[in-house]
Amino acid sequence: MSVLTIKKRNLYSDSGFTLIEIMVVIFIIALLAALVVPKIIGRTEEAKRVAAKAQIREIENALSLYHLDNGTYPSTEQTLDALIKKPSTPPIPTNYKAGGYISKIPKDPWGRPYIYLSPGNHGDFDLYSYGADGAKGGKGNNADIESWALEN
Repeated sequence: MSVLTIKKRNLYSDSGFTLIEIMVVIFIIALLAALVVPKIIGRTEEAKRVAAKAQIREIENALSLYHLDNGTYPSTEQTLDALIKKPSTPPIPTNYKAGGYISKIPKDPWGRPYIYLSPGNHGDFDLYSYGADGAKGGKGNNADIESWALEN
């Protein structure tokens, strides 16, 4: 055999993957994506519910600090804004902490404000979000997230 024949044989024998091999690999990747992607996508609403619970806990902590300093919780009329700046409507806090109790009042993960009532129907205050649907009640992802119903 000549050197030229050997080079031709090597050139064609190691030319890469066949079309069938590439199609098998693409099929396996598509199959894995079909199994994994729905599980990841389904977690979005669950993650928002977890975030809402964490935000409610954060606001509850700020409300507790406000109560420790002033002996009362902000009234419904004063809103949660009383945690950011000193209210000018009664009851005026007597020992308001300079700088407030929280840097900002977050909106719930669906972009709506949290509902705050003080005095509440379930305790000193009620703090809740209406969930994904934005309406009272609901089940699953649409269920309300309520401060008095959170597990410790």
